Amino acid sequence: MGTENSAKEAAREARMPRTERGKRTRRKLLNAAQAEFGERGFAETSISGITRRANVALGSFYTYFESKESIFRDLVRDMSEQVRVEVSKGVDPEAQSFGIEQSALAAFLRFVKANKAIYRIIDEAEFVDPESYRLHYKSTAARILGRLKAGSESGVFRDDLEEAHAWAVMGMNVFLGLRYAVWDEDGDDPDRVSAIARSLLEHGLARR
Repeated sequence: MGTENSAKEAAREARMPRTERGKRTRRKLLNAAQAEFGERGFAETSISGITRRANVALGSFYTYFESKESIFRDLVRDMSEQVRVEVSKGVDPEAQSFGIEQSALAAFLRFVKANKAIYRIIDEAEFVDPESYRLHYKSTAARILGRLKAGSESGVFRDDLEEAHAWAVMGMNVFLGLRYAVWDEDGDDPDRVSAIARSLLEHGLARR
């Protein structure tokens, strides 16, 4: 398995563009893939549909990706990175502990509202590419755990927090995202929803 993963990574690196023009073309393909996979699902999406939407020649696709599976795998990685960046940008630099978790969740909800396809794409990754599916959640949980540990060190959070606590927080965030960003039936304000989540965390994570 390790050798196979190394081979996939080597093939991916070999296709990474070195020029700005190449980077723009690859970005267009990823954006088109996000729209196609989000609308049609993996099985119904075609490479030709992706290239048409991206307005890129079909032959150019293979300059950057080996197959439909490879662009899907890279898209999952790309969307996971988008979440990381947007949440990081959305966190109030002056906030501490509970304020960080509240602003991180609000930023996540706003991102999902604008990119609802992420739930369908990540869910399909469980079956199309389980490795990227697990990596998405493991890396997200690791970031949350880092924040929780920092809160413990500052004396605000309990001092017994561990990985399971991070997964519990992530699970809450994922389902709040599904209800209040993907379904978004009532147009709820992300700040209001994240404030409710914060009140829940304050009773479960605060140091007594």
